[in-house]
Amino acid sequence: MRARIEDVAREAGVSPKTVSRVLNNEPNVRNEMRERILAAVEMLGYRPNPSARSLASNRAFLVALLYDNPSPHYVMEVQQGALEACDAHQYSMMVRPLVSGAPDFVERVDVLISQFRPDGLLLTPPICDHPALLDMLRTRNVPWASISPKNYTEGVGATLDERSASCEMVLHLASLGHRRIAHITGHPTHGGNVWRLRGYRDGLEQAHLAYDPELVVEGRFSFDSGVAGARRLFALEHRPTAIFGANDDTAAGILWAAAERGLKVPKDLSVCGFDDIPLARQVWPALTTVRQPSQDMGRIAAMQLLRTIRSGKPGQMVSVPYTLRLRQSTGAAPRRVRP
Repeated sequence: MRARIEDVAREAGVSPKTVSRVLNNEPNVRNEMRERILAAVEMLGYRPNPSARSLASNRAFLVALLYDNPSPHYVMEVQQGALEACDAHQYSMMVRPLVSGAPDFVERVDVLISQFRPDGLLLTPPICDHPALLDMLRTRNVPWASISPKNYTEGVGATLDERSASCEMVLHLASLGHRRIAHITGHPTHGGNVWRLRGYRDGLEQAHLAYDPELVVEGRFSFDSGVAGARRLFALEHRPTAIFGANDDTAAGILWAAAERGLKVPKDLSVCGFDDIPLARQVWPALTTVRQPSQDMGRIAAMQLLRTIRSGKPGQMVSVPYTLRLRQSTGAAPRRVRP
């Protein structure tokens, strides 16, 4: 027969309520007692009944991850990290792609909350910056955690200093002798687009290079926008010798457009990106990029959300470190610029 929580309590010599507290990772349980209960759980092969658990606590033990992002690699890394945190606390996770620009976007999220009753939401950019959605969540008293929001000084979730990282990348290109450094931006509604563009301008300023608007092309954090943006930059009378793509998908598109034009990377053109998704190591030449630990950020944001849900007290906005990954796609500026 399937072991019950009462069987675990009897084996460990405690009350069923104490067993429940341990299984829910609640505080104020002595280590010795926690270890005794977990040993009983293992010995009896006890597995919580999700339905009974929900009824007893009036919770769904469900977290919903919402995304509207053209980069499947980024979404998968965030999802994997969030799932690790949910598994550790016996929570389920549902993943929903949405179009944040749709007129019925907020209504769709409202229906999702009513239908599935998630205990909280994990929001990725640009959804995490949608004013009407955030107002609705406050009204309904639904906890949420954000990943890389525009306003990273408050709220719950995980963030990274994208402005400083982008500045450092531009300074790296300048140190290689590049003087015409272009930037293909991200989607205009994403917080990452704001911070990476500001970091690009910071880097130019610190390198004593003038900002040239014709070297900044709007992108969409996508391969196709990288191709289109690079083509526009190559058509300039004085094309750039280096292009900083707002993410790795964009940078991969720049590599494709460079090959189409007959430019060799990094001999004729240096290319770099942001994120360090697996694609950055799979293309050739391998991409110089900013390592954003997206999986860790998903896990940390989910942990902060679960802390909020379980304690009723808000979690924190945790800043994670970045690193520059210098690879074969960047090199010294060419002495003579090929058309």
